[in-house]
Amino acid sequence: MSIPRGRAPRTLVGAAAGLLLLLPLSACSSENVSCSGKQCTATLSGAGAEASFFGNDLAFVGTQDGRASISVGDTTYSCTQGESLSAGPLSLTCTTVTDDSLEITAALG
Repeated sequence: MSIPRGRAPRTLVGAAAGLLLLLPLSACSSENVSCSGKQCTATLSGAGAEASFFGNDLAFVGTQDGRASISVGDTTYSCTQGESLSAGPLSLTCTTVTDDSLEITAALG
């Protein structure tokens, strides 16, 4: 099917706009992740639990002495409850840290 010449640019613009509207919905891709706007929250239960935020994979390594360890890509970070840190393009906040789980909030930037 061919698109008449005058409609091709409008069709492409419409498709691009639709993609941009769906981008926040695809910011997270795990069942345990909830996103609102440019911020996502996940609860990771048990060592090895994983989540994906804005194309970045995270894994909960475990907790020791009140510090949760999280791997983002090839780097491991640690945080206490309420602490924020930068992990590559992500700004992470360890909202709740327990002996076997972590609630974490992620935002770009």
